[in-house]
Amino acid sequence: MAHSILEVKDLHKSFGGNQVLSGVNFVVEEGELSSIIGPNGAGKTTLFNLITGLHVPTRGAVYFQGKNIAGCQPYEVVRRGIAKAFQITSIFPRLSVLENVTVAIVSQQKRNANLVTPVAKLKEVHAQARLLLESVGLADKADQQSGTLAHGNQKRLDIALALALKPKLLMLDEPTAGMSPEERRATVELVQRLWEQLKISMLFIEHDMDIVFGISQKVRVLCYGTLIAEGPPAEISKNKKVIEVYLGEEL
Repeated sequence: MAHSILEVKDLHKSFGGNQVLSGVNFVVEEGELSSIIGPNGAGKTTLFNLITGLHVPTRGAVYFQGKNIAGCQPYEVVRRGIAKAFQITSIFPRLSVLENVTVAIVSQQKRNANLVTPVAKLKEVHAQARLLLESVGLADKADQQSGTLAHGNQKRLDIALALALKPKLLMLDEPTAGMSPEERRATVELVQRLWEQLKISMLFIEHDMDIVFGISQKVRVLCYGTLIAEGPPAEISKNKKVIEVYLGEEL
């Protein structure tokens, strides 16, 4: 029997007089790979920001593994087991690829490198970092300055940084945004492979419907701050309301 890992209950968020989310409810099961779609301005990124602690709800709750995390600071949310890879990458562009991941691992382990023992000398952490880079296909770019990576590889590095935090729920905000068709295919394959190998829950925002319907177990549709539908891809692709407000035609 599946157990829920994330439960969003009656979530509301307004900025001044602008109501962005209105009574959003859904449950993510452990091990689920699911997506959130909707037109621009639907509230998708705001929803992610509420879950990850960047915003505080106006009303409602966010339960992660049974505990309400609404209003927790982002670092507290990370420590509880939620990590996010951003639409705009959050890498350190002047550090090498390996150094980026090493810093993330040290942060997760709550260890501080001192001036006598540089981070690069921490062999155990280095070994873990190289394994992570191998898992995302960047092992051969470990010594490259991360700011010089191609866009698709920067996204891979951002995912590696999130995985370094050892999340139980990985959230991806438009993981293929700005990519070429070839980069999109490679990134989707990576996401699916990591999900299968790591056995973690994944929740992602995406505009490419081929990706959404190709790998999601469940699709949730936001429209103007409300959840108008959720279900398996085959069901959502035929939902008349979703077609009317977002898809445009039956897929």
